[in-house]
Amino acid sequence: MLKSLFGKKEKKTEETLYSPLTGEVLKLEDVPDPVFSQKLMGEGFAVEPSDGSVVSPINGQVIQVFHTKHAIGLRSETGVEILIHIGLETVSLDGDGFEVHVKEGQKVKVGDLLISAHLSLISEKAESIITPIVMTNSDVIEEVSEMITGSATKGTTKVCTVRVKR
Repeated sequence: MLKSLFGKKEKKTEETLYSPLTGEVLKLEDVPDPVFSQKLMGEGFAVEPSDGSVVSPINGQVIQVFHTKHAIGLRSETGVEILIHIGLETVSLDGDGFEVHVKEGQKVKVGDLLISAHLSLISEKAESIITPIVMTNSDVIEEVSEMITGSATKGTTKVCTVRVKR
């Protein structure tokens, strides 16, 4: 009985990733950028957004906000690190078209607003609005369930389940 009260808490090893954007979920292999399509940064998926609100796909913490506001790094409760890279070749916009709503170290829940992106401006000035979502620390990942593709709603559509190594 005392062990059950004071023993180690069982560490969470599985979680769901939700779409951080409303739009069309694509396979990472279909992203027109070899860094993402060849999975050089890790496993993941992409969204061609129809709305510029980027929300948290997991419960966790903001670990990096890029100074150019085009990307954000999160760490989930299970330790999976996720990069959301809004658009392709958007670093050159130097923050133009992006408004960040969170700061590094802040805890977030699924659906919390992270960044607002001005999609028409970005599509005019950058290569593409397609947004890769990549799990960058694949060494902690044991398995990723098959990812869905097709229409998704930010913060509510489940894209995949990730199981981490114990």
